[in-house]
Amino acid sequence: MIRKGRFDLTGKIAAIVGGGSGIGEAVAVGAAESGARVIVLDANEAAARSVAGRICTASPSGERTPAGAAMLDIRDGPSVNRAFDAIARDHGRLDIVICTPSINVRKPILKYTEEEFDRVVAVNLKGSFNVLQAAGRIMTAQGGGSIVVFSSIRSQVVEPGQSVYAMTKAGIVQLVRTAAAEFGGAGVRVNAIGPGVVETPLTAPIRANEDWYNAYAGKSALKRWARADEMVGPTLFLASDAASYVTGTILFADGGWTAIDGRFTPPGM
Repeated sequence: MIRKGRFDLTGKIAAIVGGGSGIGEAVAVGAAESGARVIVLDANEAAARSVAGRICTASPSGERTPAGAAMLDIRDGPSVNRAFDAIARDHGRLDIVICTPSINVRKPILKYTEEEFDRVVAVNLKGSFNVLQAAGRIMTAQGGGSIVVFSSIRSQVVEPGQSVYAMTKAGIVQLVRTAAAEFGGAGVRVNAIGPGVVETPLTAPIRANEDWYNAYAGKSALKRWARADEMVGPTLFLASDAASYVTGTILFADGGWTAIDGRFTPPGM
């Protein structure tokens, strides 16, 4: 029997990077509801503080602790180090780091500019590396912790216009595997989440196109898009003690997208 306590995050210090909107916001709220002391980090400081202002953690005694918030640009390695060092110093440790931010420029390879390439790589790949490195340094020294980085179904399957985005999301999987191998001896787990199509600000342009929206909905086994809050369970599972022997892997939360071909159902099926 699985004890509810294995999923409990009470007493854990959790930094949610990208927590100002979308999936990150949903995860920040979910982590607080599960008992974690949450610090919301986002490039948009006002958004981070807005989310933090709406959530707090209840202690076993019933006392409610407000979430923390700060601005963080994950492209800036020294800033990431300073932010995580400050959390560890203020709270005595850093137990959970969840990194959700990414950007995309949908464009054929032959039309991609160098500036666009650099921009996507800087956020998705370099930013994820900065977070892994900064969190790993603290967690290996303290002897434990869990890091969850967001990849995508695009690490496995692609479509026209997804070259650089897909490249970065595949790179995140290999970063996670390597970090898991390097940090595991110190009791630090590192995993990735692979969402399918999720209703977030990043996907707003697609949702505005009815044909595009319906095509994506039809590709999953569940025949719909995911809500941002549906990424909370898989993410917090990896962050919690329920996943104490899970590391170096990617958990797909894609409604069956990568499990099926889905282009044609033969007659009589």
